[in-house]
Amino acid sequence: MTQISFRAEINEYTNRVLGVIKEKYGLKTKSEALNIFALQYGEKYVEKEIKEELIREVQEIATKHDKKYPKRIMTLEELDKICGLKCSTSTSPKSLKKH
Repeated sequence: MTQISFRAEINEYTNRVLGVIKEKYGLKTKSEALNIFALQYGEKYVEKEIKEELIREVQEIATKHDKKYPKRIMTLEELDKICGLKCSTSTSPKSLKKH
C-alpha cells in the first residue's frame, strides 16, 4: 500500500481519540492510530477496493458516450447523473480528460 504524507491540524478531541487508539493497540505513532481508525470505520464511507463490475460499467458508459459524441468530453456531473450518483461540483474537476 502506498504511504502518503500530510500535515493536519486536529482538535483536542480528535487528538485524544487517536491517543486512545494508539495506546489500545500498542502503536508507535498517531499516524498508525489513524490508519486503524480508517480500517475500522472507513468502509461506511468508501469501499476499500473498486469492484471489477463497477469498472466495466463505467468503461461501458464512457465508450457509449465516445461513440455518440466523438468530439466531446463527458463532465463528471453527466457521468454521475448516468450512474445515479450525486456529485459536489465545488470539489470535482469540470471534465474527465482522456489519456
